[in-house]
Amino acid sequence: MASHLLFLLPNEAAIWVAEYLERSIQINLIFAVRNMLPRPSLDRGRVAVGILPDPLASPLARLEKFGLFILIAVLFIVTMITQRLGIEFDLVGLLIRESAIWLKIALFAVTGIQ
Repeated sequence: MASHLLFLLPNEAAIWVAEYLERSIQINLIFAVRNMLPRPSLDRGRVAVGILPDPLASPLARLEKFGLFILIAVLFIVTMITQRLGIEFDLVGLLIRESAIWLKIALFAVTGIQ
């Protein structure tokens, strides 16, 4: 809604407000995607256990007590190993940034923001 009223502002202010609105939408989309990732040690892991069929839910439920260690290993250790091997691997970017970009494109298409 706010982006549709930008024509009421002076040109320089409209550019600044448009950039501010776009960045705030991007930040909120990144938080939304990050909060939906099922991690076994947190509540979203329990939601995933409830949704998944039993053959997949049981192993995930057993991982719950190790969830924090798995998270640390994936975010830090795997990243360090791949950097040392000279492999460009950005798990956070792959999971969060790409999903947020897709959601932003979809949101802007639905709302008519350009």
